[in-house]
Amino acid sequence: MSAVAVVVVAYNGLPWLEQCLASVRDIETVVVDHGSSDGTVELVRDRFPEVVLVEEENRGLAFGWNTGIDRTSGRYVLLLNSDAWLDQGALRALVAFADAHPQAAVVGPRLRYPDGRLQRSVRGFPTLWRLATEFFFLRKLAPRSRLLNAFYGAGFDHDHVHEAEVLMGAVWLVRREAIEQVGPADDAFFLFSEETDWAYRFAQAGWKLLFFPGAEATHVYAASHKGRLFVENLRGQLRFLRKHRGLAYAERARRLLLVALRLRGLVVRGERGRMYRDGARWLASGGVGDLLE
Repeated sequence: MSAVAVVVVAYNGLPWLEQCLASVRDIETVVVDHGSSDGTVELVRDRFPEVVLVEEENRGLAFGWNTGIDRTSGRYVLLLNSDAWLDQGALRALVAFADAHPQAAVVGPRLRYPDGRLQRSVRGFPTLWRLATEFFFLRKLAPRSRLLNAFYGAGFDHDHVHEAEVLMGAVWLVRREAIEQVGPADDAFFLFSEETDWAYRFAQAGWKLLFFPGAEATHVYAASHKGRLFVENLRGQLRFLRKHRGLAYAERARRLLLVALRLRGLVVRGERGRMYRDGARWLASGGVGDLLE
């Protein structure tokens, strides 16, 4: 068994996919394409003939991860977004760090935007309070306060190794042993919150998620969906809360989010304001049970 294999789930991944795959060339790699129409499949076939290409119906990111993982054999699986790429030597450093920390189910590198700015990649598990601090902009009052900004990792130190609740799923080195213990990613999540759910399940089973700044990667961020899937983001939050906190808790979250987005829709103009109003209309269209059907 090799040390690591790479899984990339792609949906209209150009123009970043070539750089993504070049950064892991010579490593066992599976690309799972979910119906791209921008030349993604042709690029993989022409420029990376050694890559295993799987074409399947788009049933969400978690479903694609599972497809790719099932076709690999490494002790670790690197889940790599199609809009992310590793620095030279980063994968070797991630594997060495994971080998030295056998309690880690997931190791995540330090991420940056293409312009070199730090991309804060640490998140907290959603709760009613944390959703309130985010959707009512309370975190803006004290962005480094864990009380008001735990949802976005508060003042998390991105220069040192730390344990995290959730690491952004753009670049995840996952231990196969941990996957075999807790099970695959939950493909009921289409896009958003799938890594949060998996991180929670790893933590419940006694595993850790570790942030490791000794390896770095670039992540474009939202390149494939470009922020258009706001309702899907809300759906993911509610699905996580119903699964792990219960239906009544998720219903309280739905009402909280509805009030917050109605307020946002009143004060925010333009496309973003329309996005908030569309989100509010979706939340008002039924209870949690109906919305998650």
